[in-house]
Amino acid sequence: MFQVLKTEGRARRGVFTCPHGTAQTPVFMNVGTQGAIKGAVSALDLREIGCQIELSNTYHLHLRPGDEAVKQLGGLHRMMGWDGPMLTDSGGFQVFSLAGLRKIKEEGVTFASHIDGRRIFMGPEESMRIQSNLGSDVAMAFDECVENPAPYDYAKASCERTLRWLERCKAEHDRLNAQPDCVNPGQMLFGINQGATYEDLRVWHMDQIARIDCDGYAIGGLAVGEPTEVMYRIIEAVEPHMPADKPRYLMGVGTPSNIIEGVWRGIDFFDCVMPARNARHGKLFTWEGVINIKNEKHKLDTRPLSPSCGCPTCRNFSRAYLRHLFAAGEMLAMRLAVLHNLWFYNELTLRIRQALDEGRFGAFRVEFSEKLGRPAQD
Repeated sequence: MFQVLKTEGRARRGVFTCPHGTAQTPVFMNVGTQGAIKGAVSALDLREIGCQIELSNTYHLHLRPGDEAVKQLGGLHRMMGWDGPMLTDSGGFQVFSLAGLRKIKEEGVTFASHIDGRRIFMGPEESMRIQSNLGSDVAMAFDECVENPAPYDYAKASCERTLRWLERCKAEHDRLNAQPDCVNPGQMLFGINQGATYEDLRVWHMDQIARIDCDGYAIGGLAVGEPTEVMYRIIEAVEPHMPADKPRYLMGVGTPSNIIEGVWRGIDFFDCVMPARNARHGKLFTWEGVINIKNEKHKLDTRPLSPSCGCPTCRNFSRAYLRHLFAAGEMLAMRLAVLHNLWFYNELTLRIRQALDEGRFGAFRVEFSEKLGRPAQD
C-alpha cells in the first residue's frame, strides 16, 4: 500500500497504492469539495494539470446530492468522472467550523445544516457510512478539531474522545468493507492526531492511535490560527511517533513554503483550498514569486504569468488578458487562474520528489522555501 523509496533527513520519497491507482509522494491533493474544483475545473482538467489524488468533502456531499444518491450512481468516482485515487475527509472540520450551530456528545455531533438549518446528527458510524457510500479510496476517521488556543483540559478530553471515536470508526469501517454492496471494498482508513498545540497531548494521542491498525495517519487541527512556528514544532514532536511504514498526512496545509517545510519534517500528503481560493481572487503562485494579476502594471503585459510554467493558462494566454478577464468579471478568469495555481502546486510536489530522488532536497528547500512566498520581482 505504501512504500518509502528514499529518505533525506526526515523527508521521505514514496509511492502510495490504492484501488484506483498509485500516487508518488510527497503529494498535494487537489480539493474538489463537492465533486468539483471551485472555479469551473472538472475531473478532465485534473488529469491535464498533474493531479494525482482528488479530495472531496463528506459533509457537503452528504447534504447534497446525498451520499445515498451518490451510491446509487455508482460512487463518487463514476459520478464526477475521476478514475484516479480519491480521499474523503470525515466531516469533522466542517462540524468544527459550525461552532455556533453544534452540540458535541460522546455519541457524536448534532448540528444545523448551513443550507436550510435542518438538524443533522453525525458520529463515527455515520461518517464511515457516508464515506463508504461515496466509495473513496481513503476515508478519514471522524474526529473533533478544536480551536487554537484551546484550554488544556478541554483539549485533553477531546483527544480522549477522538481516540474512542477512532475505535468505533475502525469497527464500522471494517464491517462496511465486508458488505456485498460496498462501493469500494478496498477503501482504506486514516486515523487523525489531535491535541491542539500541547506537545504532550499530541505525543500521547499519536502513541494511542498508532496502536489501532489504520492504513495511514494524519495530523489534524493545525493551520487553524496558531503561528507557523508552532505548527512546525508540533509536527516535529509528533513525527517520531508516527508509524514509519504508513503515509503521513498534514491536513489543510498550506502555502508552498508550508509544504516544503512539511516535507522536510517527514510529511507525505498535503491538501489545502488555498491555491484555488487565492486564484479566484487573482493571487497567483509562480517560481519567481507571487503575482497579483489585478494590478494595473499587468494591463499591457503580453508575457505569460511565468516563463517557466507549462500550465494551460501560461501556454496560451497573457497577463494582460487574464487581468482583463478579472476586471470584466468573466468566469473564465477564475478558471484560468485556478488551473494555473493547481498546476503550480502539483509541479511543486513533482520538483520536491525529483530533488529527493537526486539527494538535493536540502538545497531545494534553501532556494525556494522563502522565495515562493514573496512578491515576484518583475
